[in-house]
Amino acid sequence: MSRRPPRDGFTIVEASVAAAFAALAGSTLVMATLSALQTTHNAQDQTMALGMAQQLMDEVLGNPYLPDSGNPYATPIGPDKSEVGPTRQLFNDIGDYNGYRCQPPQDFWGVALGSDNGQGGQRDPNFQAPAGLFANWQQQVDVYYVSQSNLTTPLSGSKTSDYRVVEVRIIYIDPITGQTNPLASLQRVIAYVAPPP
Repeated sequence: MSRRPPRDGFTIVEASVAAAFAALAGSTLVMATLSALQTTHNAQDQTMALGMAQQLMDEVLGNPYLPDSGNPYATPIGPDKSEVGPTRQLFNDIGDYNGYRCQPPQDFWGVALGSDNGQGGQRDPNFQAPAGLFANWQQQVDVYYVSQSNLTTPLSGSKTSDYRVVEVRIIYIDPITGQTNPLASLQRVIAYVAPPP
């Protein structure tokens, strides 16, 4: 009986199985890479949104609790008609920010964030964020009274207390579905302390 010489190479079946395993491994690698990129993108958005929220919170809390000779228990909380405008420059107390909404986010002077220079003007075009980066982002501020016995309980209607919450949110609004996705949210409790007699 004669022996066959050993073969070199693969059969069609072996090659097909190897190709299937390679395709499966490749698709798994691509899926993992896409997932990692999406996670990185989400983390980047949340970091930028947190910075925007902190900047706006600092601006709000940099104002007095109430305007000179104002009522610390006024309701509803919000700006006077003379303070409403395209910018926040006329806001002169914390309550003026209640109900503030702006899309895309803007600075104090009404310049879109990402292109502002922090002084009411535009930064050099080479240092601006890509056009439309924040087009679907919105700044939101709410200011409301909370219970003195439980600072997590909002008061409704004309009920007031010595405590208010300032809540700043940066949200993403899906341009197709209109659904909102919170990117950053900050809350601070502030108290009214009467001036000495």
